[in-house]
Amino acid sequence: MSSTPSLSAQETIDLFERYVVPNYVRFPVVLVRGEGSYVWDSDGNRYLDLFPGWGCNLLGHCPPPVVEAVRDQLSWLIHVPNTWYTEPQGRWAEALSQRSFGGQAFFCNSGTEAVEAAIKLVRLHTPKQRYKIITFEGGFHGRTLGSTTATAQPKYHEGLGPLVAGFLYAPYGDLEAVAKLIDDQTAGILVEPVQGEGGVRIPPEGFLSGLRRLADENDLVLVFDEVQTGCGRTGQWFAYQRFGVTPDVITLAKALCGGLAGGALLAKPDIASSLRPGMHAATFGGNPVAARAGLATIEMIERENLLERTRQLGALFEERLRQLQGQCEVVREVRVAGLMIGIELDVDGAPVVEDCMKRGLLVNCTQGTVIRLLPAMTLTDEQAHQGCDILADVLKAQAG
Repeated sequence: MSSTPSLSAQETIDLFERYVVPNYVRFPVVLVRGEGSYVWDSDGNRYLDLFPGWGCNLLGHCPPPVVEAVRDQLSWLIHVPNTWYTEPQGRWAEALSQRSFGGQAFFCNSGTEAVEAAIKLVRLHTPKQRYKIITFEGGFHGRTLGSTTATAQPKYHEGLGPLVAGFLYAPYGDLEAVAKLIDDQTAGILVEPVQGEGGVRIPPEGFLSGLRRLADENDLVLVFDEVQTGCGRTGQWFAYQRFGVTPDVITLAKALCGGLAGGALLAKPDIASSLRPGMHAATFGGNPVAARAGLATIEMIERENLLERTRQLGALFEERLRQLQGQCEVVREVRVAGLMIGIELDVDGAPVVEDCMKRGLLVNCTQGTVIRLLPAMTLTDEQAHQGCDILADVLKAQAG
């Protein structure tokens, strides 16, 4: 088929209703094109996207260096199994290792797969009788059965029992509760350094370092789920660097390949070796196209100094949104970590999302009352102010 839409918006929606499993709640809009922080629908309407690709499009829609790298790779080699070596995957692993803690990479296709790999690695690395993993209330780790069980939110567990054994839940930020859960069957701790789907929850001072101490004292594997925070989202390559606490394992996806599907696990070499041959695999993981996209993403971030740009944009959003908090009574709290932005409201957030969309602005609501923004690093100041202006008008209208 051509890239030019041949169906009307309603015809496309009807096609979905007939042939696509209805497991998503979708807006009645058909998107056809994206460039930078803008997307266009099939009726020609343009939207400023402050939640591009659910956080995957950290470089904006269709970043040219990624597009060019993928086009080039498609003419050479699209996919081969991991029973062979390819230079792009090796170079990609090297690039990630050099920008992190010197770990080794396992490649997959998504965040939930990276978390599944981490769960297996934690259990394989520790003595057989140790299998329990501590996770945190409000966290989110994916949709497969293991990662869903690791997600300590009951709404995601409904109808899926029995769940995977061995997961224990602690309140996010509560070190004392974590310490009480540790016993001689505990193998590891899995935590988002900043909770994303949970509402952009930033850890209290000393919490992550306290988890590192508990892991060291009890010989546990400490895993940071950086699926949303990684690849520069918080203004550092990885959020653990922002907080000065180094985990044993990190999981990555979303922005890893500049908008293409790709996931990874990075583990310290002495731990990585426990994921031995035959114990885990991903057929498409680390394929040449994803690897080239991942390398192009890293190169673009460094060439255009986008980590610093992220910090600048984060400061801009924080200033504008804190001003709004002082002017608008429905804004309860503003939480900013680079370009992870949460605006907690005293009212339902769904109407805010809908009203913003009517005015050409795309945002997200999570946890019912938190407006979540995950803008692109390539966003301009003008676009950031435009988005804040629209959001301010909508929230002030909600306040009455």
